[in-house]
Amino acid sequence: MDINLEKAAGDVIKEIAEKIKNLNKLNIIVAGKTGVGKSTLINTVFRGEMTTTGIGKPVTTHIQEYTKKDIPLKIYDTRGFELKQEVQDQVKKEIWDTINAGLASKNINEAIHCIWYCINTASQRVDPEEINWIRELSEENKIAKVPIIIVLTQSFSKKNAEQMKNVLLEENLNIAQIVPVLAVDYEISDDYTAPAYGLDNLIQVMGEALPDELMDTLSYLQIVNLEEKKKHARKAVVAATIAAAGEGAAPIPFSDSFLLIPTQLGMIVSITVIFGFDVNKSILIALLSSTIGSGGATLLGKTVVTNLVKMIPGIGTVAGGAISASTASVITAALGEAYIQILSLVFKGEMSLEELSSKKGKEMMSSFFIDELKKGKGK
Repeated sequence: MDINLEKAAGDVIKEIAEKIKNLNKLNIIVAGKTGVGKSTLINTVFRGEMTTTGIGKPVTTHIQEYTKKDIPLKIYDTRGFELKQEVQDQVKKEIWDTINAGLASKNINEAIHCIWYCINTASQRVDPEEINWIRELSEENKIAKVPIIIVLTQSFSKKNAEQMKNVLLEENLNIAQIVPVLAVDYEISDDYTAPAYGLDNLIQVMGEALPDELMDTLSYLQIVNLEEKKKHARKAVVAATIAAAGEGAAPIPFSDSFLLIPTQLGMIVSITVIFGFDVNKSILIALLSSTIGSGGATLLGKTVVTNLVKMIPGIGTVAGGAISASTASVITAALGEAYIQILSLVFKGEMSLEELSSKKGKEMMSSFFIDELKKGKGK
């Protein structure tokens, strides 16, 4: 049975859109003094340039809410935070009113999931009043247990950032972590530019602090940590591999190998959403044609499937012209890993999305796929 690659690609596009639409919304409160680089931090970490192109509206006297159509992210920005006691108290009350409203809703899409408190490392000091404010906030947080992450922004000097981090650690604040960052490259002189760093650590900390229901959302939204995307994508590969093995538990005749298609296409959907790329139909057709061919959901095509065992001794057993559970799982895993590799190149800027549909892109995807199949030999 041959498959219609154009229809399959169209179905994948629809499933990707549906999966993104159904992602839970991530809600973050970002606090700190004026001028600490909150907007730069937000726009560099997440897709969509929320505070530049998003829709901002005041939700309280000191809190501005930013959202953007089709982006499952809401930022509550405490603009104008100052160290006057009455302002501190008011901002803190507004934060807790916002958190309590989310808790009362009992809806994950309305709850506050994380607080970033930003401190400018370049100031080279932390005001005692600011430490007290964070302490009071963290003490009141013992019931709500919203993860509080102190982000040391504009950390041009890693030495100064480490010193400031140690000062804050000595305060024994009830927080999730302290993360120094330099959100964008910073030109120190004509001869030296300090490279951005720390944003990947921030995403790693968030991944450890947020509930599992938000992991797909975080992976989709963040644009700074490739390793976290790969780690999450591999969970999708493992899930698909287990499903494929189950489908092949009763050996699948070559002629019925298309039964594996939904599992493997579903895996491609999940990986695409995790990486957050806007793939079009031509890119997906190129991907599928370089791995599927037109016949059979092994995503190899009948010709390659028929010769699989000859090509890769030990990959699985074929009795009576059938694909075994082990063969089905190895093929599925190989496809997933190859797709992760090709999207990783795009993430790093070593290949453009458009190149995926070129001859070079097809050959590279096919090469990655075969290499992964060989690695699966003997597993």
